[in-house]
Amino acid sequence: MNKIIEYINKIEFDMSIKFPPVYKRFLIEEIKDSETYEITNKKHETLYLYNYSDLIERNETYDIQQVEPDYFLIGQDGDLGYFIYVGSAKESDTIFSIDLGALGAMEFSKEADDIYLLSV
Repeated sequence: MNKIIEYINKIEFDMSIKFPPVYKRFLIEEIKDSETYEITNKKHETLYLYNYSDLIERNETYDIQQVEPDYFLIGQDGDLGYFIYVGSAKESDTIFSIDLGALGAMEFSKEADDIYLLSV
């Protein structure tokens, strides 16, 4: 578990962001080292949440910080990305979604007040 906490702290430091507390706890206590972590959302769709070691790669793959620097991609369901807000001193546990192809062109949709409320 210390390895996970250290890695998350490194992401926060390197990217000058702060993960919201409930999401950070979920990463540490629920996702842990899981290769894949699936939940079923309220629409009965399967959503894949990234583990701590995949977060940077997934955000770089979709150029998230170049287009939406205050949002951080945490999972996806096909082309639908799921995000947390990591804006300076305004981090939020609210989970948002947007079609990854429409990033920067459309508004984010609120999915849940926090990561635990995202699933059924």
